[in-house]
Amino acid sequence: MKIRPLHDRIVVRRMEEERTSAGGIVIPDSAAEKPIQGEVIAVGNGKIMDNGDTRGLDVKVGDKVLFGKYSGTEVKLDGEEFLVMREEDVMGVIEG
Repeated sequence: MKIRPLHDRIVVRRMEEERTSAGGIVIPDSAAEKPIQGEVIAVGNGKIMDNGDTRGLDVKVGDKVLFGKYSGTEVKLDGEEFLVMREEDVMGVIEG
């Protein structure tokens, strides 16, 4: 896949959610919620500030991030689904 997001946008691949509840009940696809975490696949050059300077992004390729349930725009590339979102839509980076 070759995609280069512009400015402060990032491309994220959603991580799969568990299909089994804590009690061992299997959750069907129709009842499962969309995952709210994913892996950063590509990042833009940074946000352009009012004075014309570019501020680099805090996230980098390979980071695992949390984002809002309805954040970003879904796109399909090479048969795989990705999210394109602004860095400000990311709530946090999962470490460890």
